Formats: sequence, structure tokens, C-alpha cells
Amino acid sequence: MTTKLYLIRHAEAEGNLFRVAHGQYDSNITPRGYRQLAYLRRRFQDIRLDAVYGSDLTRAHTTASALYVPRGMDFHPAPLLREICLGAWEQQSWAELQRWDRQMYIDFNKRPDLWHAEGAETFAQVRDRMLEGVQKIAAENPGRTIAATSHGAALRVLLGTLQGLSLAEIGGTPHGDNTAVSLLEIEDGNIRLLFRDDNSHVPAAVSTFRRQSWHKDDAATEPGLWFRVVREDGESRVVEGLLDEETAGRLSVRPEGEMLRIDGYEMLPALRGQRYGVQLLGQAVQYARRIGRETLVLTCGEALSGYFALYGFAVTDRQGADVEMKMDLRPTVREIPELAALES
Repeated sequence: MTTKLYLIRHAEAEGNLFRVAHGQYDSNITPRGYRQLAYLRRRFQDIRLDAVYGSDLTRAHTTASALYVPRGMDFHPAPLLREICLGAWEQQSWAELQRWDRQMYIDFNKRPDLWHAEGAETFAQVRDRMLEGVQKIAAENPGRTIAATSHGAALRVLLGTLQGLSLAEIGGTPHGDNTAVSLLEIEDGNIRLLFRDDNSHVPAAVSTFRRQSWHKDDAATEPGLWFRVVREDGESRVVEGLLDEETAGRLSVRPEGEMLRIDGYEMLPALRGQRYGVQLLGQAVQYARRIGRETLVLTCGEALSGYFALYGFAVTDRQGADVEMKMDLRPTVREIPELAALES
């Protein structure tokens, strides 16, 4: 009996937005990612699914919720479908990794057979466990139609392998956009790839890749910020974001009870509107989790509240001309918005 398996890359998550390497670091889906999930849900609304699986990381589980929640089904966690473990690369900005070792950064995307990092999996290990995961799902569901959510690098190495490519050759294959869909047929242990990386359900305005350039570049590089701590005294922490070797912006944070407050957040005027500011904001998110804070809080003028709302902050109080805004940092599967509201 033939099993059909839809493989879906997770929706936009913090690492995609902040331009930070997140392998098995557990991060949340972004507000744009939730919009992508509304379109993914519509794509599958008329497709019969018998079960929904996915990597047990929150961003993949949340993506799977677009499929199993409307059907009143259970979610089947599948750790074999996790993203590659990046070892020493975890939580580093991609720009920082380019500074550390530009060739190794290029190898990650272009020569996965050569890439290595301290404490990380190899791409060969990822390939083998992804194949094992697919075979396991098929063995549990003979003749059924299944959906499973996974991750960009892990899916790329799996799909390239199913096309008959070596690890070296996989470096020349495309990357899948967030929520891109691929379809496999599995029968008697044989796997056939019908199509890969289809994101036709995602409007251009909602696509992650339409806002990024790295996946179009021969070396998979793009300008980005790297960071250095300029002051940390137990009461506050100040981080500079640098573009090449020049200061581009500065972030100041301090613990406030059970929260982390953003006291200062600025970018050079010439660099505003170029998506560097959100990379600086990502440093606050990662630092808050590192010190055990589950909430980010800031106070800003009403005119800036829309900017911070784009990245997950919500207004919790108004103080004259200022508003207080908070972001919940807990890795959590949240409700997906209705598509009618997004398109109205």
C-alpha cells in the first residue's frame, strides 16, 4: 500500500526573522509566521489527512497545529524530524558566523559534506535520521495520507537525497521558503519525491524569502549585524550591533522583577528601514531567555507601537502619550488567525 506524506517546513520563526542560527534551539513562530499558517491551513482544507506528525520543537509543532487543530486530531511528535543540531553555532547571528569562518559558513549552504562545527551533527547524520523518520511514519501508516512538519536544513538534505544527490551536490539545490510543501509517496520502503518546496499558497506580501536575499546569493551571504557587549554590570546590559566594523545600533536592557525591560533601542538613521533593527531586538529576546525571563517589556510613544507590534509586542497600558508593551517569550503554540481577517 502506498503512503502519501506531505512534508512542510515550519512557518517563519525567530531565527528566520532575527537572522540567528537556530538549530535545536526552541523558538517561537513570529506574527508573520502566524499569517503564513493561515494560508497553509487554507491550502490543506480540502485534503484528507489521516494523521499529523512533526518535529517536537515548538516552531514545527505550531506549524502542525494549522492542520491537526481544524480536524480535531492529535499531534504526533517526531524528534527524528528535528532541525540539525548546530553545536557551537547555536544562537549566533549569521553575520557573526561569517566573521568567524567565512568558508565554513559558505560550506553550510554550498558544501554540506564539508561543514562541521564543534558539538554539532554532521549533515550525513541528519540525512540518516530524517530518512529513518520518514520510514517510521510510513510503517505506522500504510496506505494513509499524512502530513509532517520539519525544518529548512533538515528537509533540504532529505529532499536532495531523495532526488539521488550526494551531500556535495545538495549544496546546489534550492532552499524551501517557510511553510513550503513537498510530497512523497512511500511503498514497500521505496520513497518517491513527487514535488518539493512549493510555497504557491503564500502571497508575496507574507513570504519570508521575498524579504531576504541570502538564498539568492552564490555564497548564501547577505549583510547583517554581529554583536558585542559593551557593558554588563549585573543591573543592566548594553549591546552594540555592528555592520562590518561600524556601529549600527545599540540595545540596553535590565531585569525588572520577572521581566526584562528594554531601556534603550536605537539604530543609525541611515540604516533604519533596512531590517537591521529587528536583528538588534532579537538579542533582547535571546538574552531574556538565557537569564530566565519569560516577558520582554518596553515603553514607547504611540507612533512606535505599530513597529513593535509587528514583532510580537502587545500594548498592555497607556501612560499619557506613551504606551507600555510586552512580549511573551514562552515557547508556546498559539491560536492561528482567521484568514478572512487578514484579507479584509
